[in-house]
Amino acid sequence: MKVEQTKLQGCYLIHDNVYKDERGYFFESYNELAFKKNTGLNVNFIQDNQSHSFKGVLRGLHFQVGEFSQAKLVRVLKGTVLDVAVDIRQNSPTYGQYLAVELSESSGTQLFIPRGFAHGFVVLSETADFFYKCDNYYNKNFEGGILYNDPAINIDWQFKIEDLIVSTKDKQLPLLENLKGSNSFEVQ
Repeated sequence: MKVEQTKLQGCYLIHDNVYKDERGYFFESYNELAFKKNTGLNVNFIQDNQSHSFKGVLRGLHFQVGEFSQAKLVRVLKGTVLDVAVDIRQNSPTYGQYLAVELSESSGTQLFIPRGFAHGFVVLSETADFFYKCDNYYNKNFEGGILYNDPAINIDWQFKIEDLIVSTKDKQLPLLENLKGSNSFEVQ
């Protein structure tokens, strides 16, 4: 496992050692001891989630606040996605900035997203199976989000906006500027 600090404090790209041969491939997708050693973080993942989506489907930008905020370790089981994390920690020097990384079934790369980030992805391949570990349980009363096409963030989703497939709920999320003072995220 090779861990790479990204431009956003606390977000790490995790490059797994993938062993390939004529039968296919093998890699260790998560090892708590190696994760702690390489990141210095003590994260207790307690929930796994998985989704299946079609090309152009955009899910996000989502987060949870307060006692139900979540850190995530995300990866792609099948296909390719553009994965995006937005720093919404109001006292962070990178507040409002985003990281976009292409994740695929063959890349051997995962992204760790700490608490205090909004998260979303768009499917670049015909279909994608997306998997992520969370360090806290989902709670509908503590969910939040940011509009995927917020001009202040200006994310390049690699699609024309009109070609994206976005849920009605996600189309109605607020702009980042409307969140100021409404959540309690701080850089940890």
